Amino acid sequence: MLILYTGTIVLSAFLLFQVQPIIGKMVLPWFGGSAAAWTVCMLFFQCTLLLGYLYAHLSSRYLAPRRQAWLHAGLLLAAALALPIVPGEHWKPAAGDDPALLLLGLLAATIGLPYFLLSTTGPLVQHWFAQERPGSVPYRLFALSNFASLLGLLSYPILFEPRFTVKEMSTFWSAGFVLFAVFCAALALNGRHRTVPAQVAPDCPALSRPSLHDSLAWCALAAVPTVLLISATSHLTANIAPIPLLWVLPLVLYLLTFILCFESARWYKRWLFLPLMAVLTPLLIAGTTFPSLMPSGIAWPVLLFCLSIFAYCMACHGELARLKPPPAQLTAYYLVIAIGGALGGLFAGLLAPRIFNDDYELTLSCIAAVCVVGAACYYRPAQTMQPGARIKATVFCTTLIGVLWGANAIWPATPTAKARNFYGTVKVKDSERDEGRVRQLTHGVIVHGRQFLDPQKRRWPTTYYGDTGGAGIAIAASRSEGSQRVGVIGLGAGSMAAYCRPGDVYRFYEINPLVNQFAERHFSFLRDCPARKEYALGDARLVLAAETPQQFDMLAVDAFSGDAVPVHLLTLEAFAIYLRHLKPDGVLAIHISNRYLDMAPIVKRAADSLQRPAYLAENKSDPARGITAATWVLLGPRARLGRYAGLKELPPAPGVRPWTDDYSSLLGIMK
Repeated sequence: MLILYTGTIVLSAFLLFQVQPIIGKMVLPWFGGSAAAWTVCMLFFQCTLLLGYLYAHLSSRYLAPRRQAWLHAGLLLAAALALPIVPGEHWKPAAGDDPALLLLGLLAATIGLPYFLLSTTGPLVQHWFAQERPGSVPYRLFALSNFASLLGLLSYPILFEPRFTVKEMSTFWSAGFVLFAVFCAALALNGRHRTVPAQVAPDCPALSRPSLHDSLAWCALAAVPTVLLISATSHLTANIAPIPLLWVLPLVLYLLTFILCFESARWYKRWLFLPLMAVLTPLLIAGTTFPSLMPSGIAWPVLLFCLSIFAYCMACHGELARLKPPPAQLTAYYLVIAIGGALGGLFAGLLAPRIFNDDYELTLSCIAAVCVVGAACYYRPAQTMQPGARIKATVFCTTLIGVLWGANAIWPATPTAKARNFYGTVKVKDSERDEGRVRQLTHGVIVHGRQFLDPQKRRWPTTYYGDTGGAGIAIAASRSEGSQRVGVIGLGAGSMAAYCRPGDVYRFYEINPLVNQFAERHFSFLRDCPARKEYALGDARLVLAAETPQQFDMLAVDAFSGDAVPVHLLTLEAFAIYLRHLKPDGVLAIHISNRYLDMAPIVKRAADSLQRPAYLAENKSDPARGITAATWVLLGPRARLGRYAGLKELPPAPGVRPWTDDYSSLLGIMK
């Protein structure tokens, strides 16, 4: 029976966390490759975990073992019949849909019941184990469950993602769930005749109900690290790439802290982690506010965020483990932890984007972590705490909170306009430079357009769209004597409209309605454009797939998600759609400027599949003209592109596997 208990809990935990990146990768292309899509997925996982823990608590408390066993076996059968996990096409969003609510509905319909049952397994199986073996310590099973979860997460980017397609991984996962269902049903039915031990009987409320103070402490210590995890992951994925690898790393560290803290009290030391939090908090806030101050490359920002997540979660989960109750309150303890996690997910996933006009939750979660850990130290102080330590800790925490909040409020300077929605934070800010007064548009911390306010300069193409760079060359190479038809994926400030002429047609594809509003209201590129302008709101790939061929002379793909092009816009299937909308001699321009990833080999492999030559266009900064260094890849006929000296044909990339809708991996393209 011990082997069956162990096998069930290990398999359930492995599948519980393995399915998260699988389903996330499935639905990400439908929601614009937005980092917020993973945030909403995390919200769903936390809320479903809460429902699973609530089911485990109520069924263990109010159902006889026989009824509980048959109910659970029936639910397992129903979940197995609902496999495999494949999202329905009718869940694809349309313009005007609320992406967050639609995504929650998609997840509930696709993996709701299987994920719910997997989430019940940890507390339920530990409860059965405690009933069968009175006096045993079931918390070791909790640590074992978290270790299996860790394996499930780590195996995805290292073992599964580089080797298998999403459909294959979905099939493997479904087969694993059927095996789990057999194990868990056998365990439930085997214990249907067990009796409830006296110490956990329902008529012993003093032993089975935790105090209000304990419940509030458990809830807060579970909620704060959840907010920190989601907000830090959102920042990483928004500014590097919204891909499973960067979802998994923070979650692995989050789980690792659970494993260490619940395995043994020796891993968490207040004297180490409390000062570490004080040091990391200002560094983390500075790194998110001024990313240009960070050393180049992907390693440094990932290292800072991962170290911060580990330190904060270790402190919160260490205090949570110090407050763990006796086995009689086991399911209530896990239920309150799940409530805290769900509240944290609701705040970060649904509430924060609606009540804040900027990404404040990362700063708030850092401050809240200092507060709740400090409160836990008061609530359950160590025996060695000196009499004056509480006063010193209070003064230190209060000073730190005041400094951090004040710095966040006054720096950087207040922008001209700022708003936030599902797709991120959009800001417009005016500034004085040596070359003149300029206005710039940012998404998160990434500049998405800049315009001179001087009437003599305001029609200049600036930032990544200079006439000597890839955008300007693509426009010039695709022009003929007549009018020009141009498609632009990603509106930004409307900078590409600086190239339009009377009689031209410019069609802009933009998923974020805030960007449309800001480009028209705060910038004049679109107003000054003499060409006919068309706008298509929604994910460009979904819109293009539904349109008749547009016969573009030039199509520019400049749809940045933070600092990276969304993965679903760089797959072979996406390039086939682009080609369908280009004229036979048309030019496709892909903007791949990125501080962390080298995407040229990915574009080269796609160009090879289309039998089109690919040219690299790199330009340097020119502050006097407002030009920023940029990297583009242009696909088009040699007759049009071969005559430009600033272009060089990309070499073969045999060591890189082309991306498809079923396969993508960052391994091999990190800088």
